[in-house]
Amino acid sequence: MRVLIINTSERVGGAAIAASRLMEALKKNGVKVKMLVRDKQTDHLTVLPVGHNWTQPFKFLWERLCIFVANCFSRKNLFQVDIANAGTDVTQLTEFQRADVIHLHWVNQGFLSLSNIDKIIHAGKPVVITMHDQWYFTGICHYSGDCQKYQELCQQCELMKCTMFGDLAKQVFLKKEKMYSDAKLTFVGCSQWMANLAKTSKLTQGHQVVSIPNAINTDRFRPQDKMEARKAFKLPTDKRLLLFGCQRITDERKGFHYLVEALQLLKQQNPNIAKGIEIVVVGGAAENIRHQVPFNIIPINYVSDPQKMVLLYNAVDLYVTPSLQDNLPNTIMESMACGTPCVGFKVGGIPEMIDHKENGYVAAYKDAQDFANGILWTLDADHGALSRNARNKVMVTYSENAVAYKYIEVYEN
Repeated sequence: MRVLIINTSERVGGAAIAASRLMEALKKNGVKVKMLVRDKQTDHLTVLPVGHNWTQPFKFLWERLCIFVANCFSRKNLFQVDIANAGTDVTQLTEFQRADVIHLHWVNQGFLSLSNIDKIIHAGKPVVITMHDQWYFTGICHYSGDCQKYQELCQQCELMKCTMFGDLAKQVFLKKEKMYSDAKLTFVGCSQWMANLAKTSKLTQGHQVVSIPNAINTDRFRPQDKMEARKAFKLPTDKRLLLFGCQRITDERKGFHYLVEALQLLKQQNPNIAKGIEIVVVGGAAENIRHQVPFNIIPINYVSDPQKMVLLYNAVDLYVTPSLQDNLPNTIMESMACGTPCVGFKVGGIPEMIDHKENGYVAAYKDAQDFANGILWTLDADHGALSRNARNKVMVTYSENAVAYKYIEVYEN
């Protein structure tokens, strides 16, 4: 069996990382698999770029420009929606024609247009679609928030300020409906939460919708000596360290202000404990948030080397993620695989990953006080037990063998 995974990027973004890890998991389980991308970042032989030409950047810019103009020249939510009006036809490529199964992942931002996806779906090959967000079963949005219009018909999208050139959400929704109507597709949610949302959409009716989590290499992401890991990053050995990662603190979905509020409450209510806590911030946001967080911040620049990231997870006592909308965060999986417990809100796929008070703490949604309680509870709990439980959860649920077996079963069916 030959499988072709298709994703916009090879390494940049959560969907790209998940797709690349799936490719490796499938290879280890005897599947002939390659990955087709627009943006290739490594020299891996099984990752194939579509081929560079001068039109590719303009396809991305054209889509953004159309959204910008249609939204009355507002940049608000410019990257929260995709209309897929420009892309590349991949159906004539040799690897596409050789494949027995086509596996679509995240293909937005000018990689595949709706017409390109339509040609793929009707090329006569089985098509599996992994949903890293909601875009495949909504009109144009990646996350719908409280909006449920996708259940019947997306229209008058709340993310669009106006409809200067018609209702883009409705237009795209109807195109997807027509595109899916005479096809036989399998939609895969990375979390049960995502699969359940997809099942309520009018677009997925008549198609199979299943839930299969992302995979992780548990030989690479594994527990290591905490003190040695701290020395590698020159982190203090006498402090309790919380890890927070964020590139765009302005993204409301990341819930950063809830973390700030939780940390303020923690310091006010437990000043003696707070003296021993410091915050490790990985990514480019450290300097921007230093004045907002009432704890000493230790900035770590963006870490691209997985082995260094493994050390960082092992160096800290707790990973905190205040995200308000998330499917199945790779960061939580990575942290737990390293035996580091996590605290997150009860939203999306997070409560499927964190078992409350067994391998971390699931705080009530948008409740900064409960988030603070979760940080305090996790730091005071039996770290050894939490660590073992976190690792065991990943080994059973997210290991490469476990995930590959489920996808192989889908392919064969």
